[in-house]
Amino acid sequence: MKTFAVKITILTLTLLLGVLFSSYSQTEEDQSLSPYFFVQSDDPALDKLPLKSTNAWVVISGVIADITVTQVYKNEGTRPIEAIYVFPGSTRAAVYAMKMTIGERTILAKIEEREKARQDYEQARQNGQSASLLEQQRPNVFQMNVANIMPGDEIKVEMKYTELLMPDEGVYEFVYPTVVGPRYSNKLTDLADSNEKWVANPYTKEGELPFYSFDIDVHLKAGMPVKDVICSSHETNIQFLNPDEVKIELKDAEKYGGNRDFILKYRLRGEQIESGLLLYEGEKENFFLLMVQPPKQVKPEHIPPREYIFIVDVSGSMMGFPLDVSKSLLKDLIGNLRPTDRFNILLFAGGSSLFSESSLNANETNIKSAIGFLNKQSGGGGTELLPALKRALALQGTEDYARTFIIATDGYVNVEKEAYDLIRSNLGTANFFTFGIGSSVNRFLIEGMTHVGKGFPFVATNQADALQKSIKFRKYISNPVLTNIKVEFKGFDVYDLESVVVPDVFSERPVLIYGKYQGGVFGSIELTGKTGDKDFLWNLDIKKYTRDRSNSGLQYLWARERIRILDDYSNLAMNDNHKSEITALGLKYDLLTAYTSFIAIDSEIRNESGNSTTVNQLLPLPEGVSNNALGYGSASAGIMSRNGRSPNVMNKSMANLIAVNESIEFDMEINDESIFSVMETSPKFKNGEEAFREFLRSNLNYPEEAKTKGIEGTVYVEFIVNEDGSIDKITIVRSVSKLLDEEALRVIKLTNGKWIPGSQRGKLVKVSMTIPVKFKL
Repeated sequence: MKTFAVKITILTLTLLLGVLFSSYSQTEEDQSLSPYFFVQSDDPALDKLPLKSTNAWVVISGVIADITVTQVYKNEGTRPIEAIYVFPGSTRAAVYAMKMTIGERTILAKIEEREKARQDYEQARQNGQSASLLEQQRPNVFQMNVANIMPGDEIKVEMKYTELLMPDEGVYEFVYPTVVGPRYSNKLTDLADSNEKWVANPYTKEGELPFYSFDIDVHLKAGMPVKDVICSSHETNIQFLNPDEVKIELKDAEKYGGNRDFILKYRLRGEQIESGLLLYEGEKENFFLLMVQPPKQVKPEHIPPREYIFIVDVSGSMMGFPLDVSKSLLKDLIGNLRPTDRFNILLFAGGSSLFSESSLNANETNIKSAIGFLNKQSGGGGTELLPALKRALALQGTEDYARTFIIATDGYVNVEKEAYDLIRSNLGTANFFTFGIGSSVNRFLIEGMTHVGKGFPFVATNQADALQKSIKFRKYISNPVLTNIKVEFKGFDVYDLESVVVPDVFSERPVLIYGKYQGGVFGSIELTGKTGDKDFLWNLDIKKYTRDRSNSGLQYLWARERIRILDDYSNLAMNDNHKSEITALGLKYDLLTAYTSFIAIDSEIRNESGNSTTVNQLLPLPEGVSNNALGYGSASAGIMSRNGRSPNVMNKSMANLIAVNESIEFDMEINDESIFSVMETSPKFKNGEEAFREFLRSNLNYPEEAKTKGIEGTVYVEFIVNEDGSIDKITIVRSVSKLLDEEALRVIKLTNGKWIPGSQRGKLVKVSMTIPVKFKL
């Protein structure tokens, strides 16, 4: 008989002595670092929704966008508050300025080392001074703290950033992220680093609009005639002021449209793209940006066979619309494989499941089975990305086949750098492509995995978009546009170059090289490479270009690119080595970084007592994301999740001993030649959950010696539920003390024969279960 090993985590057992437990299933010291649902309190004195509006003014000049973001905070309660707002930005945003306005007073922020800025802010908050602090939690996630917002106050905080726009096949795209999606974390709050605690945010329920208004105005000054402009995400009014200049405004119906990324695309007449040389002469340094338009893609006569490993996120945040988009994408990708290709699929949520133990030929039978395998998925559970990547990267490759990994996910995790390290050290000669699925994905993860994986990122916001991106992917993977790229500067004295080694270009996007120069503006630049089997040569005469003061953003873009290479996608082990250089760059160029922050402090003491209540600003779930991204339950604003995805609210009538069914997460390790889906039926206690609770109430005892000695903690017990409902191989996987370990083992052993076994495709299977047994005095 074939057997299957399936790991599943399903229950937390909580023992409370002499206490009626009426709110949460876990104590403060064990609270998990997780987003949670928001419930408005009955306290009218406290304004829990201080952010009233967020607006963006965008000016696009040529290929450089300059963005001014204004956040308006107002305290409509009667108690002083501190507001904390976590919000997204572009992954390449160079944040270079901030100011705070209180009534008629405007305070310009200064850049400081992160620790000092935080200390100055906390001191100002305790002194009763209004202050604002802007910190970077991820390259695309920022946190704004605003202290001592007094009753009736309206405080405006304005930040500025710049970024470079990269055309793809003649199409320019500007993306303004509006909301940070809920991030999955399996860490406890007490064990999390300070730059990870932003994950614990309150969210609305699915479908609810933001409680703050949103607006964005874009002024496009292309410098060349614009052919067409489209906004695929929001309803807009588009007005051509002249052939080169376009104004884009949101329609009134989009006043609360801050629950999805704003996406604007435009093309220049004749499918032109900006190429050439941008120059800026500063007081002490001169900067340049070289942009080279690649050749048109050449279709190769012979495409070698390729092996594709598809990694698909089926976690709770992907349930519903996002997973439907993934299915459309994967069906198209797999359905269009060539007969000479091979493929496999790995699904992951709290665990992972393989379509096949080894890659299969892309024949009609296997493709049909694969599509059936995908169709059965509905989504649910956590997002354990790292174990899934490890498993996929460890799969045996097919000899003489070029290998490509493709992942489809919303990216709602907080282990980005760990994922980069894993890919970097295990990828070998393969490529890694990503498909971000959803209306507001984690672009830092989506872009970063392809950066270290030498591939290309795609983002699909709907099913039609997914099919278009699938077509693009097949075009890109067939043959890079330009390879073996080399750049030579002749007579032009350059230094501090970024992108010294230019990677292969997969699409018709310009080659970009940032740097500094000294001396005169003369000489030439030569770029060579391979396009298909032909040589490519491009020359630029520098004398044709002049310095332009309007290119002042180049200094920020150069420094941000340098930081991106040093920090964003760097090896975790190198962080400390690079910290001083990144800090110096942030201080020199007034840039927000992981180690430098903006701080603005009002000199006036406005809150004499220094007492205030901290409020975490409520965030909307991104459009299309279901409640399953957080789990179920609710919490008061400002209270973190207690059970890994959301607080598990208990019934007040429950007494001392409580067993709570928290979640079901899979970590499947199936060894069989056949094709299987994620486990269909998990083991259940006979007569149901309530019977299990009653069994525990009657049998679990707190050892007297442990009570006397004050011993408490959580014991993790693992055991196998066999095909006949019996259990064996009962072991402690995490110990507290011998006394508590023995009691946990004793109670679990008593459940022998009381289980209904799990099944997979109608077959009874062995299931490995891990149960945390918690002892609390």
